[in-house]
Amino acid sequence: MQSYLGTIVAALAAAAIALFAVEVAHRVIRRVGRRSLLLTELTDHAHRSIQVAATVVAVQFAVRFSTGYAVGDQWRQVLLHLLVLGVIASVAWLVASLLVVAEDTALARFRVDVPDNRHARRVRTQVVMLRRLTIAVIVVLAVGVMLMTFPAVRGIGAGVLTSAGVVGVVAALAAQSLLGNVFAGLQLAFSDAVRLDDVVVVEGEWGRIEELTLSYVVVQIWDDRRLILPTSYFTSKPFQNWTRTEAAVLGTAEFDVDWAIPVQAMREELRRLAEGTELWDGRVCVLQVTDATGGTVKVRALVSAADAGSLWDLRCLVREHLVAWIRDHRPTAMPRMRTEIGDVESNLPWQWVRPRRPVRRRTDADVPDDARVFGGSDDGDARSEAFVGPDEPADARR
Repeated sequence: MQSYLGTIVAALAAAAIALFAVEVAHRVIRRVGRRSLLLTELTDHAHRSIQVAATVVAVQFAVRFSTGYAVGDQWRQVLLHLLVLGVIASVAWLVASLLVVAEDTALARFRVDVPDNRHARRVRTQVVMLRRLTIAVIVVLAVGVMLMTFPAVRGIGAGVLTSAGVVGVVAALAAQSLLGNVFAGLQLAFSDAVRLDDVVVVEGEWGRIEELTLSYVVVQIWDDRRLILPTSYFTSKPFQNWTRTEAAVLGTAEFDVDWAIPVQAMREELRRLAEGTELWDGRVCVLQVTDATGGTVKVRALVSAADAGSLWDLRCLVREHLVAWIRDHRPTAMPRMRTEIGDVESNLPWQWVRPRRPVRRRTDADVPDDARVFGGSDDGDARSEAFVGPDEPADARR
């Protein structure tokens, strides 16, 4: 009984000393590290794990060295084994907490609440994926080490290693889909194909990457629905990423109008509209006739915006304004079907067309910038080189 009481007193004293030392260190670090992000994160996120690890280690040493150890003391052997398991679990928790602190400190250097946050979102995606992977590895290793402390488990180790080949093949076949998603998640994180907060179009839905894990990806659709896809989807099927290089994008608004439409007047109206709204980023504002078949003329307005949300509102604004402009100022340009009934020989007076004076055609230098997508401005020239390619050398044309 005296041995029991001595062990209990020693364990309680060791736990109290460990808790007191950790608390003092915690307060000192908190006061000293007010301006240090690393020390602040350490005191906020690793305090509990350090308390538990220090207490368990102190109790284990107190029980082991408080009194002499006899072979017949089965209770002491069981208690020490439990304490060893506690030490392994608490140390694993401590290592995981320290890794989380280090990752949070690294992530704090990359802000995502700024306009140009592509690099920050890529780093955040990679760090989040590595955090989940490292925590999973730490848990697996801790469980493995805890199991190896049991003699029965060590005894069957040879048999397990002998059948490891067969078990590995069966496990690989059973977890083929899961492992495929895991490797796909790592590939997405480090290939920079998709990142957190990227604006994408998948399965005909437009949204942003809200969550990216090792097994699935959550896409927040523009109407607040959630589309959940396996990570292997993004490595096996095509999808649109609107913010892979930058957030600025182009968008179109198309109109079917009559041949009587004054294209230049409509182009000038589009320019006035774009310059009068904050949704336009000032890069591209072009109006072109892209088709003229079937009795109507297809006019396409191409505008640019700083991000996908602004572009959506800008496209809707362009449609509403130009539709109202055609209705109020150019009603003859509204789409209509023509039917003519007359003499085959064109002898009726209304079938005669008075010849017009020849109109001077504009040269390429006279064409306004609003009528050219590939040229006419610095942005258009850059787009022309990107899609057409550099000019051929003189020797190649000969």
